Amino acid sequence: MTDGKVRVAVVGLGQIGRGWAALCAAAGWPVSGFDIDGSVTEVAPEEIKLRARMLVALNRASADTVEAGLDDLAIAGSLLQACRDAEWIIEAGPEDLRTKQKIFQGIESVTQNARIITSSTSSLHTKDVAARCSLHHRCFIAHPLNPPELIPLVEIVPGPETDHTLIELAKGWLRALGRYPVEIRKPVPGNVATRIAAAVWRESIDLVLEGVIDLDDLDRAVSLGPALGWSAAGPHLTYHLAAGERGVRGFLQHLLQAFEGIWEDLPTWSKLEPGRRRRLVSLIERTYAENAEHIRPARDRRLAAVLRGLEGAKEQ
Repeated sequence: MTDGKVRVAVVGLGQIGRGWAALCAAAGWPVSGFDIDGSVTEVAPEEIKLRARMLVALNRASADTVEAGLDDLAIAGSLLQACRDAEWIIEAGPEDLRTKQKIFQGIESVTQNARIITSSTSSLHTKDVAARCSLHHRCFIAHPLNPPELIPLVEIVPGPETDHTLIELAKGWLRALGRYPVEIRKPVPGNVATRIAAAVWRESIDLVLEGVIDLDDLDRAVSLGPALGWSAAGPHLTYHLAAGERGVRGFLQHLLQAFEGIWEDLPTWSKLEPGRRRRLVSLIERTYAENAEHIRPARDRRLAAVLRGLEGAKEQ
């Protein structure tokens, strides 16, 4: 690393990989990207540039820094070309164990110089993803939320042999990118953020399919209700503050029975059956008939506004 810049390789240029590349390039870091699918590498560079420059429009990055980073953006023709000079290699391939194992094995075969190799997986364990590698000490999960260039949370999940000195190094790099790393002590499927999102989404799906509420009103109920409150405090602090001076002890004394009644009534299904899946897709597509490319910028503006509000409140 020189001048505070980390040389990054992103392997896998789907939506998550493009977000990582846009984030790092927007910080002025040299980024090399690679994807085995040639059709992906054809379209990825323009979207990476668009997403990096959008951070300028959203007041999340400096125009000069972004352009300097994009000048150093390279789409490699091979895994070796992408990874040989990288200090940090970010795997962002398909969410499939065998595919990720092959990618990690390939990365290790072409570079011994990278200090850190991370996977963006939300559902797999470090020890499994890196099972075919020999240098396990530098491998671990760094899972971002989508879009990675905007949402600051990154979940760090070490493997049993991960060097914790490298975990701290990665946290420093992530903070330099404006991210907020949280370390997960015990690996669980879905890490933490995705597990919580999965639980809320299952309830949201069930409420819509059972006719309790229209789909667009459900989205408003979540985004303008608990999601808004949790963005400022998180669930435990929210309920601790809700009871005033009595704190969470008083909250549970008065409302635990009500919550237990709700928990007992929550759905417990673990598979979305084909018929219900078709209904859900139809409802979402009909509700949000506009092209996602028109909806996404509005979503990003709202995210950026929330982040500015939270950051401004912290500085006061």
